Amino acid sequence: MKSKNKFKIGEFSRLCFVTVKTLRHYEKMGLLKPMEVDSWTGYRYYGVEQMEELHHILELKRIGLSLEEIRDLIEEGSDSPSVAMLEKALCKAQDEMSRVRDRIVALQRMIDSPQKKYNMSNITIKPLPGGEVVYFRKRMNGYDELGPYLVNTFYAEAMRLECVCPEETAYCFTIDHHKNYDPNNIDLEYCEVVSSHNSLPSELVAFKTIPVVDKALCYTHRGGYDTFDKSMAEVFRYLEEHDLSIADNPRFCYIHGVWDCENVFDWETIIQIPIK
Repeated sequence: MKSKNKFKIGEFSRLCFVTVKTLRHYEKMGLLKPMEVDSWTGYRYYGVEQMEELHHILELKRIGLSLEEIRDLIEEGSDSPSVAMLEKALCKAQDEMSRVRDRIVALQRMIDSPQKKYNMSNITIKPLPGGEVVYFRKRMNGYDELGPYLVNTFYAEAMRLECVCPEETAYCFTIDHHKNYDPNNIDLEYCEVVSSHNSLPSELVAFKTIPVVDKALCYTHRGGYDTFDKSMAEVFRYLEEHDLSIADNPRFCYIHGVWDCENVFDWETIIQIPIK
């Protein structure tokens, strides 16, 4: 069934956390073709089904298969590599433990459960709070820079400005504003709801009022940020199946991360997508 929603290559890149360059390379290799190419403008359009295909490619790439091997599997119509192939890659990963720990875990998960299933049980639809927020917008060289910047700079400035966050309705989130995904050049906005503050001037943060979002799809992502593509594929599959569309930029609400968890698999992020 042809997707009802279609995205230009830049928007698809941002939503799936891959670069436009990568998408063009995958198309050239025959790994992932656009749903539609406008014969007049040359614009490439992608649908929700390409999100799931892209996630499958990225998942196989994360466990160490080459793009040529992935292309061969796709051309053979195989949903997943054989257990023998996975075990061979697992042995290689164990020899490189310090650099490929995440790959080892992914391999073991695929060996133990070759039939990948989507989990929709943690999807909810609810309103998002509005109100005055303290915020900053900054280009960063990667998502890993956000935590240290919040701890070392943002919170210190918020304290200087005597910002008070409501305990019962505490809410903070980020929005990605970059048009195309580039992991080393991220245009990131961070917002946190405040109930009061003073009016001292600041070069680091500003204040604004954001409206209440009447309806948003909320999905709990568990694990590192390098697997956001899997969660986004699940979210957009749900939107597609329930005939919902995006009303505004996705938000990422970081609940647990490197600041309070030793194990990356305990990290928790709420993906919030305003819908209509």
